[in-house]
Amino acid sequence: MKALIMGAGIGGLCTAIALRRCGIETAVFEAVKEIKPVGAAISIWPNGVKCLNYLGMKEPLRALGGNMESMAYHDAFSGAPLTQFSLAPLVAEAGERPYPVARAELQAMLLESYGREQVQFGKRAIGVEQHDRGVTAFFNDGSEAQGDLLIACDGTHSAIRPWVLGETVPRRYAGYVNWNGLVTLDESIAPASQWTTFVGEGKRVSLMPVAGNRFYFFFDVPLPLGLAEDRDTLRADLQRYFHGWAAPVQRLISQIDPATTNRVEIHDIEPFPQLVKGRVALLGDAAHSTTPDIGQGGCAAMEDAVVLAHCLQTHSLGIEDALLRYQASRAERVKELVLKARKRCDITHGKEIGVTQQWYQELKSETGERVLRGMLDTIQGGPFG
Repeated sequence: MKALIMGAGIGGLCTAIALRRCGIETAVFEAVKEIKPVGAAISIWPNGVKCLNYLGMKEPLRALGGNMESMAYHDAFSGAPLTQFSLAPLVAEAGERPYPVARAELQAMLLESYGREQVQFGKRAIGVEQHDRGVTAFFNDGSEAQGDLLIACDGTHSAIRPWVLGETVPRRYAGYVNWNGLVTLDESIAPASQWTTFVGEGKRVSLMPVAGNRFYFFFDVPLPLGLAEDRDTLRADLQRYFHGWAAPVQRLISQIDPATTNRVEIHDIEPFPQLVKGRVALLGDAAHSTTPDIGQGGCAAMEDAVVLAHCLQTHSLGIEDALLRYQASRAERVKELVLKARKRCDITHGKEIGVTQQWYQELKSETGERVLRGMLDTIQGGPFG
């Protein structure tokens, strides 16, 4: 059995590694000639960590991950803590730690595990055809590839998704812009082992520790789509949007490097139940494009990869049957994640300002129990509990 995998991002490489562990031949095709990860870092929660452990990357992941022991929210203007609590109960119940990691380093780890030389770069999928012999993938350079099945891990702008669904589904603007990057760890901004977030006005500024004495940071601001802003105006834009915010926020703005800071208009896609058509399956952002508000986009792709491989390995009624079992296992789970992230997005970013203000007030009496229970409910829906 040979699987054609479109995309060498998190989902594609995890899928290739998982299938190879099951004895399935894989061929990975990546559109770009050189991978440049979208976003500076990613939070891998215990459900994703367990998937990477299963795929043989337990020790490499720990070398990349930041030591995140606690979580805190602070008032935007005074900087005063609203709540602070340990993540130890989450770790104890989930059976794993969360690991914030730099995306470029995660990508390099996955490429090393699979074999960079085995990825065919500069191969942008533009179509697929199913036939008696299996599937054929067509690329923009005029070439094609044959396989027994095809896994589309080609991202939120997937070229294969319209073929699977029979229609093109639109992306939905979530209503806010995110700036993200990496900065040298500075404890005058936030503690070194804490996920720290400043909130106010439907905006937030957040910092997570990653390996190498660095913080992953992001700023969120509700804004109209399509503003003429880029790296040339980045620092001035942030100074304007966060005028009057607490000293640590101002210090962070002064320390970031605009040349390596990303500005992203956040979108998702309305969940859809069909992830499979015959011998072709959607996976990762191609199957469930979500906002980053619960940190599950990458983790969900890791889950997809493990479940897909398990279905192909443990069922013998044919490829189409195994892929339908993958769909049955994943469709409701990923729909739930997309909608949870959307709900959190709206509360955090002031879609209804009264609801957001109520959340700020609730944070003042938050002991951590309610927040951690919500996180655990999400984490424990994965294939490893």
